[in-house]
Amino acid sequence: MIFVRNLDLAVLALALPVFVVADLPLGGYVTAAVIWAMWRGIGAYTDRKAAEAEDPRKVVGIATGSMIGRGWLMGLTLLGVGLLTNDDVGLSAAVLCVVLFTVSFTARMFLRPFEANGPTGSPTPSS
Repeated sequence: MIFVRNLDLAVLALALPVFVVADLPLGGYVTAAVIWAMWRGIGAYTDRKAAEAEDPRKVVGIATGSMIGRGWLMGLTLLGVGLLTNDDVGLSAAVLCVVLFTVSFTARMFLRPFEANGPTGSPTPSS
């Protein structure tokens, strides 16, 4: 299950040879890799904070704020890179980020029923 949980990182690693062979701008790959590292880092931090929280309202607030904030951070960073560089860099970074998000989201939804604890570390109702 660890492989499925980190499938997005495998896709990110496999994207580098694709960028090189397809002669896509490596700036787009680097941008997407940095954005994705921030995405996962912030997500891991907020998941830990939500697991530590005992008030359900605080858990929901942390989880919701994290998802909305990370979405805005990704979008604004991609927009900024696209405006500061050429269109190819921004577009290739955006497409790679969309692919990584899709893989990550799908893997998390696939693994959800197999987790012993809920996303915040609290026991699930079936436990």
